[in-house]
Amino acid sequence: MYVGGTITDVAEKTEGKLDTSEASHATFTAKKGAFRIAYATITSIEYGQKAGRRVGVALAISPVALLSKKRKHFLSIAFADNQGNKQGAVFEVAKGRVRDVASVFETRSGKKIDFESAEAKKHFEGH
Repeated sequence: MYVGGTITDVAEKTEGKLDTSEASHATFTAKKGAFRIAYATITSIEYGQKAGRRVGVALAISPVALLSKKRKHFLSIAFADNQGNKQGAVFEVAKGRVRDVASVFETRSGKKIDFESAEAKKHFEGH
């Protein structure tokens, strides 16, 4: 799910497919819209269980989501668009896929994953 960010081609909280099979970029595709993130333009990657803070993306999380016992897994990606403008995207990734997806972003971008907290790092590494 694209939770939110600076991308306007896809609405916030849109479910879709994050395809990381291309060597040069990841593509998020939804029923209404799509966008690419070139790995070479990524400036930071963050994993957490709260929708990212460092990307500089203002996201409102509903109070109901904060009370949920279900653990959510978020990847926040900061990158530059084709014009060199700073962009950010936050994705909610399924528990069983988050390490694989994060690893692809880390390997292809050359950027290390930052963790929102020690707890997030421990949980991520525990899988």
